[in-house]
Amino acid sequence: MGSGSENGIRENRSITGSGVSGGQSLMEKLGILTDAAKYDVACTSSGSDRRGDGRGIGNAVAAGICHSFSGDGRCISLLKILFTNECIYDCKYCVNRRSNDVPRASFTPEEVCRLTMEFYRRNYIEGLFLSSGILVSPDYTMELLYATLYRLRREYHFQGYIHVKAIPGADAELVRRTGFLADRMSVNLELPTAEGLRRLAPNKHRKNILTPMRQIQTGITRNRQELALYRHAPSFVPAGQSTQMIIGATPETDRQILSVAQSLYDRFGLKRVFYSAFVAVNEDKELPALPGGPPLLREHRLYQADWLLRFYGFRAEELLDEKRPNFNVLLDPKADWALRHLECFPVEVCRADYRLLLRVPGIGVKSAKRIVGARRNSPLRFEDLKKMGVVLKRAMYFITCGGKLLHPFRPDEDFIARSLTAGAGGTKRERELTEGFLLGTEGMTYRQLSLFDDVNFGTPAAGKDILRPSV
Repeated sequence: MGSGSENGIRENRSITGSGVSGGQSLMEKLGILTDAAKYDVACTSSGSDRRGDGRGIGNAVAAGICHSFSGDGRCISLLKILFTNECIYDCKYCVNRRSNDVPRASFTPEEVCRLTMEFYRRNYIEGLFLSSGILVSPDYTMELLYATLYRLRREYHFQGYIHVKAIPGADAELVRRTGFLADRMSVNLELPTAEGLRRLAPNKHRKNILTPMRQIQTGITRNRQELALYRHAPSFVPAGQSTQMIIGATPETDRQILSVAQSLYDRFGLKRVFYSAFVAVNEDKELPALPGGPPLLREHRLYQADWLLRFYGFRAEELLDEKRPNFNVLLDPKADWALRHLECFPVEVCRADYRLLLRVPGIGVKSAKRIVGARRNSPLRFEDLKKMGVVLKRAMYFITCGGKLLHPFRPDEDFIARSLTAGAGGTKRERELTEGFLLGTEGMTYRQLSLFDDVNFGTPAAGKDILRPSV
């Protein structure tokens, strides 16, 4: 950072010198602003692996995630806070909207730095996730975030992981400077479509959201070229960018949502799209009632489908179409796709290529790689597949091993679907969500679903729909 950056930070200090706090103690602010940050889920693996240089404190670990476990089994976390929950906008779905009567608080850059350093020294956290409401204006808020990161990096010499929000509508130079101080940046898309944004967040505009997203993508691309030529060039957002969409507040189908995610990955090179089930924190006639609670099962299916887009070679248009615009709640998207394409199965695991193996339910990325590597040395058996991590309870209907099936069965959609959905199969999380969907809604009784029911619960007999929220 050159003299321009130093001038910028001096300007920011003058802005924050008057103080943006409201007279609360630091612990009171911390309680308000950590609670206000809980609805922002765009916080995940850092994707950045950087060792400290010995002159500062901390480092960034690629597996570092918020309130979860790393690949080596460590439970690690980030300090996840809003800089302020003051906001000039009045988004209908947001608890921090201007018209809500809620406790308000704002940190100063110095307070955020002190909290981060003290929590890090106590081994509570491995990094910082910093978002914010819009205080005064987008430029003013972005300057405060930049001042915070600048002080944390340059004065406190913190070299740990930092994820910060880019404020839509803020000056491009502020976003650029902040990008050289952060590991990851994100710009929340908020709602899947521009129409939904106009209805529920009239102060926000899709163009203002996509502009910094494009700027960050361009900056990352240029920085990679610079680093290829100059190894010691400063890194710009080395862990990439992410975004978040609220699911269920507006009536988009799963197909529309997944198509938006596919477009974001293709056009902006995002590391991750997050899906946040709509939680009714405000009363407004424009918001859905959702008597069954947040659409958690729908959120879960979207995350599964997103995984297929990013790691399994699927495209959004393969998973859903106009006739099937929503995911089946009883089957994960991969199993549902396989059942609709039985002409591609069974797959002979001793000969099928890697991409085809990835399309088999019960075979993941790791187990597919293990299969490809192991079959070069010796013939495979079903016992070997189980040791490699293949979930045979699911895969057995779609594979052969040495030309043989694990068990004889009737190879039709009806039989396989009944076998896969028996007892609400799948992971523990899937069973909990499915059981909650079928049994947990007040006033709703269990009914036997028909095979391949799209669970398009639009009729009164079908009960309450979490996939197509009423508006």
